[in-house]
Amino acid sequence: MTDGPADGTPQVAVLGGGVMGEALLSALLTAGWAPGQVEVTEHSTARADELAGRYGVRTGASNVDAAARADVVLVAVKPNVVGSVLDEVATVLRGGEVVVSVAAGLPLAFYEQRLPAGTPVVRVMPNTPAVVGKGASAIAGGAHTTEGHLALVERMLAATGLVVRVAEKDLDAVTAISGSGPAYAFYLVDAMAEAGVLLGLTRDLATRLAVATVEGAAALAAQSGDHPVVLRERVSSPGGTTVAAVAELDAHGVRAGVVAAARAAAERSRELGAQYAG
Repeated sequence: MTDGPADGTPQVAVLGGGVMGEALLSALLTAGWAPGQVEVTEHSTARADELAGRYGVRTGASNVDAAARADVVLVAVKPNVVGSVLDEVATVLRGGEVVVSVAAGLPLAFYEQRLPAGTPVVRVMPNTPAVVGKGASAIAGGAHTTEGHLALVERMLAATGLVVRVAEKDLDAVTAISGSGPAYAFYLVDAMAEAGVLLGLTRDLATRLAVATVEGAAALAAQSGDHPVVLRERVSSPGGTTVAAVAELDAHGVRAGVVAAARAAAERSRELGAQYAG
């Protein structure tokens, strides 16, 4: 990595000022980066001005200019334009910069083939709760990535929530569980709220109860460390309401449906990765 500021905090260029780009920007500032150590590129002038006003960072439209000043280049654009962005920034990398990407699907080899030889690359699979600091991200390093590079990325992402290391081969499975997983949770919340309405509650009350219940159950699972089956059994009295409800979930194949959904998401992740990389 090129020499950074005296405090050891490298200059970061965030290429893309969308929802995930902003989440990463916010995480960097929370993790100790000063606004002057982060630059965001965004083609929409209105959006660039919004980010500059909210966070006090430098913004602009040129990926090349931002990458030329950076020690870490964080790619937060859509997968279908990553190739063109890499072609731009590859011309100005000085050697030693770390390239970190949150674009889904594209393999590490896709980046390493387009960047100068020896460039460390780290893939990140985040999810949308990262915007409120409750995300789950998995990182995988490339052929030239060291322990120090991975530790740096973990530091950068710390404020977004859980960060785990995985082998690249596991990223499609991660996509299926945590990447797409928030949609499964929202689906469940919506179903619970709809059930409440059918049982006579107002939609607002039913939705608030459903959201709080899912949030509380997740927090309890995280804090207790117990297996989900153990936690479920603690609220399932013999012959009680919960046992009757869970029996209906099983009868309607909810568990099998979730497994099938995850398999479909993983397969689609592999397909999209092949499509974008091709």
